Amino acid sequence: MNPFPEKKEVLQSVQKGILNARKNFSLWTGEELYLSYAPSNFLSIHISQEISKLSILPEIFIDATIADTLKYSLSNPDEYKSFMKNKEIADRTFCITLDERFDHETNRDSIAKVIISVRNGVRNVKEEYLNDIETMCKIISDSTLEYAIFAFYLDISNKARIKAKERINELLIAFDETSSKYEKINTKFIGGEVNIIENIGEWSVGCYVIEKK
Repeated sequence: MNPFPEKKEVLQSVQKGILNARKNFSLWTGEELYLSYAPSNFLSIHISQEISKLSILPEIFIDATIADTLKYSLSNPDEYKSFMKNKEIADRTFCITLDERFDHETNRDSIAKVIISVRNGVRNVKEEYLNDIETMCKIISDSTLEYAIFAFYLDISNKARIKAKERINELLIAFDETSSKYEKINTKFIGGEVNIIENIGEWSVGCYVIEKK
């Protein structure tokens, strides 16, 4: 077993990365609220930068495929195709994957530990978010991966009829309904504090954590 950062440190880095992304985007554009306008991977890059500052470093991959991640998190790497077929998982990428860091002897000895989905501009329950949660539950349940994080940034105008707090509650209800189908899974939510910019809007950062019981 190689050293790996504690879950608490990773979660703190994820949240801090999103906060730094918001700070930088506001500084560079003058936009006080809508980090959701930021380019693709803007949040992932900032999160990765924060994780790279940890005293115990993981290997960090942006946009690794599910297939590649499973190759390094199943007891038999060659079973990744049947695993995906049996669990009806379509191959795509995860925003960030964290592996153990060590000197590799072959290109097949990596050990994947954490998968992170990063979503910007989250305001309502969407099928794509629920698919993230369900896919993470399927993978965490029956692999050596330790946990998964659905990290999101939410922002809304002050004119929005449904306020941020209610939107977060609706998201969590939907996420819990999806994850509750998996007996081997525990979940928790970190963050969710609502920040108000007077006469402009509200924003929040949250991390929905999926882990083995």
